[in-house]
Amino acid sequence: MEGLKDKLIELPAIKADKRLPVVLSREEVQRLLKAPKLLKHRILLGLLYGCGLRCFEVRNIRLPDLDFDRQVLHVRQGKGKKDRYLPLSQMLIRGLKNYIAAEQPDLWLFNGKPEGRAGGDFDSRYSQAGVQWAVRQARKDAGIAKEMNVHTLRHTYATHLLEDGLDIVSIKDLLGHACIQTTMVYLHVAQCGRRKPFSPLDTLYAR
Repeated sequence: MEGLKDKLIELPAIKADKRLPVVLSREEVQRLLKAPKLLKHRILLGLLYGCGLRCFEVRNIRLPDLDFDRQVLHVRQGKGKKDRYLPLSQMLIRGLKNYIAAEQPDLWLFNGKPEGRAGGDFDSRYSQAGVQWAVRQARKDAGIAKEMNVHTLRHTYATHLLEDGLDIVSIKDLLGHACIQTTMVYLHVAQCGRRKPFSPLDTLYAR
């Protein structure tokens, strides 16, 4: 009505789900990494966990991105169109060298089947569906009951680094996060701090 001040109708904000990420134990990662029959899939899983890569980042790796002398992987145009360098473990470097010698990839580290062509050279990237299938199959073969996907290995990478004592800012940079708040979720998952959390049942009968 005329003469009344405009009033804003404020609706309560819809809270987003605050679900913590699924994280594998170190024993589960060991089982997962040795589960695939193909060396290609073992190296793929090793990069997803050992470097904390997103699905599209592991698919985009080219041979020149691997610097074995400096022991780093150059991730080009990650999320937000940002480049970053990630450390490569000696174990992963040995596996990568064996894989490259055996498979002799030309352009992409993980080649896929050419789309829309019968035959021809394998110049296309490994598909997203192919990466997802490799992770699902490894989970099945490793007997892991937890619900997991490709991104679970990235969550596990960050959590294990935090538990190993790496600071949260360094983990933010390794993950390529634009905001530290995104990385802070792992503080709620990692079992670290001044004293590892425990259940009172562990001490109930110890007195």
